[in-house]
Amino acid sequence: MSKICQITGKRAITGHNVSHSNRKTKRWFYPNLFTRKFYYEEEDRWITLKVSAAGIRLINKKGLHTVLKEAQEKGYVKTV
Repeated sequence: MSKICQITGKRAITGHNVSHSNRKTKRWFYPNLFTRKFYYEEEDRWITLKVSAAGIRLINKKGLHTVLKEAQEKGYVKTV
């Protein structure tokens, strides 16, 4: 599975390591991802999502059903 949050769509981005002498080498910045199980009350079952820390806070704030619906509209997650 790729390193993409299924709720927020965050993905790895590129940048540079910069040394003391100011030499630059390519590197990747990865999102803070977790594999978490959430209880989906509307369908009375558990679902497993790969979510970032920001995605977990979003689920706590808005609720799983609302966040999943928004993620489906944006194309981050397929039908659950």
